[in-house]
Amino acid sequence: MLSNKIKPGDTIGIIAPANIILKDDEEYIQKSSQLFEKLGYKIKFGTYARTNSLGYGANAKQKAEDINCMFADKDVKAIICVKGGEDSNTTFDYIDYETIKKNPKILCGFSDITSILNAIYAKTGLVTFNGATFKSLSSWETDYSFKEILKRFQDGNLELGTKEDKYETIQEGVAEGVLVGGNLSLTTKLVSGKYHLDFQDKIMFLEELGYESNPNLVNNNLYYMKQNGVFDKIKGIWVGNYEHESQISLEKILLDVLDNKYNFPIIKSNNFGHCERKTVIPIGCKAKIDTSQDRKIILLENCVI
Repeated sequence: MLSNKIKPGDTIGIIAPANIILKDDEEYIQKSSQLFEKLGYKIKFGTYARTNSLGYGANAKQKAEDINCMFADKDVKAIICVKGGEDSNTTFDYIDYETIKKNPKILCGFSDITSILNAIYAKTGLVTFNGATFKSLSSWETDYSFKEILKRFQDGNLELGTKEDKYETIQEGVAEGVLVGGNLSLTTKLVSGKYHLDFQDKIMFLEELGYESNPNLVNNNLYYMKQNGVFDKIKGIWVGNYEHESQISLEKILLDVLDNKYNFPIIKSNNFGHCERKTVIPIGCKAKIDTSQDRKIILLENCVI
């Protein structure tokens, strides 16, 4: 299920299903709003985006209500999550998945938002998007992420990143599959349970935040996936940004976990994750990895209409 492209004059909804907007965020929120407003877009904030009813943010029902209201609002054409956090999964039981099915819209974010993006795709079939949060559009020094947002959502361009982005082959091969994933820690939590992801015939893309997840924790999460058969089902892996003071890479840990027992292709790039250069990756769209090519991953189908 695909969303419509956006165009100047449209309203973009801003929600905070992970951490709320704090005073220190306001400067960046204002700058991000101006980026869109200069192009003719309107910005609408969720009712509870700044609510602190728990002392550490809005409660789960309030966060879910903002999600549901933005999808139901006929004026809102796309929804961008304002920032990451720790507990966006608390919304799952309160999200109105039927309303989402009836009102497909662009939904974008990364980090903790990985939970919501994949859960909504799993429950509704709606293609969601792993890309910059609203705050991060102006909190980095370059406009790479903002250009990627416009390229994907306004122009419908299928290019993942730019021609300057470098791709590395970790394990050779060719594979086609539907993209799922995002942050490793959050994707791991979707391996089993009520809101589990179906990993069959998927290309899984993974990134991790180094200062929160040391190599031991990365190893733990990847082994959990292995022990639960994830790597027996997928078609390939796309590794993104992971920077830890030990200089140990995510792909090094991954290869140790896989232990030469899987023959799917694995590629690496630094154009998604907790980094300045974030392309927009559609969750639920078919892609192809071919390690013999310079551009080692391409989208095979439209992700907006």
